[in-house]
Amino acid sequence: MKERQFIARRQAEWEDWDRWLAAGRTPEAIAPAELPRRFRRLCHDLALARDRNYSATVGDDLQRRVLAVHQRIYGAGRPAAGAFRRFLAAGLPQLVRREWRVVGAAFLLFFVPLLAMLAAVQVWPDAAFLLLSADTVGEIEAMYSPAAPHLGRPRAASSEWAMWAFYIANNVRIDFQVFAGGVAFGLGTVFYLLYNALFIGAVAGHLTQIGFLSTFWGFVAGHSAFELSGVVLSGAAGFKLGMALLAPGPRRRLAALQENGRIAAQLLCGAALLTFLAAFVEAFWSPLRGVPLAVKLGVGLVLWLLTVAYLLLAGRSRAA
Repeated sequence: MKERQFIARRQAEWEDWDRWLAAGRTPEAIAPAELPRRFRRLCHDLALARDRNYSATVGDDLQRRVLAVHQRIYGAGRPAAGAFRRFLAAGLPQLVRREWRVVGAAFLLFFVPLLAMLAAVQVWPDAAFLLLSADTVGEIEAMYSPAAPHLGRPRAASSEWAMWAFYIANNVRIDFQVFAGGVAFGLGTVFYLLYNALFIGAVAGHLTQIGFLSTFWGFVAGHSAFELSGVVLSGAAGFKLGMALLAPGPRRRLAALQENGRIAAQLLCGAALLTFLAAFVEAFWSPLRGVPLAVKLGVGLVLWLLTVAYLLLAGRSRAA
């Protein structure tokens, strides 16, 4: 079919689309029930124009029309802020619940060794030195000593803002290690979850055993919900990568990795949000000395309950 014949045959429907696009919020030029079928025809027109090497004017005009219709139908032109709000309000907790297997595996691999090491140090204090060097023990004792000028702050740090940046960098490093370990068939994720769990358990156990209860637990209570949940979500993201390599099913490994990678990226975004919140609380709330320990523990408990409730309950009314 020649270009002029093609244009003459399809021009009327293209003009219908132009009127539909110009009709604002309630377009009436095309019936809603007809949209899928007619949009497929419009896409077919564009494919034919390209395949038959019709003029650039016709091709560009059709491409502009297809993109505009796609944006109107699928909402591609919505602000990114709206997508972020939807992800935060419902998308992330729904995803965590759908991926409960990998989230649960990461949770157990992280929290069980952490609590076991914390308890073991109370019975056998020297167990902490299986993971912590004498220099490291000295540093953490100085940071959480009742006589420390600034709780949880190394001597090199000059302000809360500097510590905020430090905590973000440190937490992101840990989360990325846990996540990236998934490319080693999930073994790297297992290693970093276990290592960080045992390290944190050894630190918490040692400071508890020597009596720094008020300074240490008062410091970590506020940000622990966000920080540790972020590690768990990073671990779940790493396990999604590992599963694609270990058990791709009927898919090719590359296809499985691409599919699981999209899910892993969303879990990692959730971990990043939690890490950002944790760093903010850790820098500006956790070091405060004038707040009673009971208040700090109470705030920490409330934040844990809110975090768990958000991940388990948020977005249920929108779930398909």
